[in-house]
Amino acid sequence: MSTESDITPSAADRHHPLLKLALELGPLMIFFFANLRGQWLVEKFPALSELGGPLFVATGLFMAATIISLIVSKIVLGHLPIMPFVSGIVVVIFGSLSIWLQNETFIKMKPTIVNALFGVALLGGLAFGKSLLGYVFNAAFQLDAEGWRKLTIRWGIFFLFLAVLNEVVWRNFSDSTWVAFKVWGTMPITIIFTLAQMPLVLKHSVNLETEGEK
Repeated sequence: MSTESDITPSAADRHHPLLKLALELGPLMIFFFANLRGQWLVEKFPALSELGGPLFVATGLFMAATIISLIVSKIVLGHLPIMPFVSGIVVVIFGSLSIWLQNETFIKMKPTIVNALFGVALLGGLAFGKSLLGYVFNAAFQLDAEGWRKLTIRWGIFFLFLAVLNEVVWRNFSDSTWVAFKVWGTMPITIIFTLAQMPLVLKHSVNLETEGEK
């Protein structure tokens, strides 16, 4: 089993950008729908009632969708993207604990754990002279060393912000509000943050073909 280990995008990544996006967002959409229509799903598929209430049904389907997306990614793209891979491990562990113990806290804390892990890993990597963000965004763009360093700092802080934000939402609002925030809140926030980094990305972008000719 291999994960992305090269900051140069693979041919599969370049040829299937929409598939890669669908594989990463698909499980989240299934999670949202399953929580919204949990009772309907149980009526259609009575076996799902063994999982528990709507949030537990959504968690079980979320786990299954995550595993399937990783398998498809491995088969079609030839590797497992680092972020979805790590997130998938946490989903399976915390999702299983939630269903087994019938305790929603575990699955609600999953985004906190994942985002905090990424934030600490990115900022910690810089402390050892390693800009790990290149392994995450290898299919999107190539930057010089200073660009990766600055972008890594920003994303590290952003991930820690998301971890804190998730804690605030799940501890103070209803399950439905938390699920909606997880899908429809986190995503726009991340998109806006990503777009805000474009000036930095453009400033520090490098052309691999040009670099190779030097």
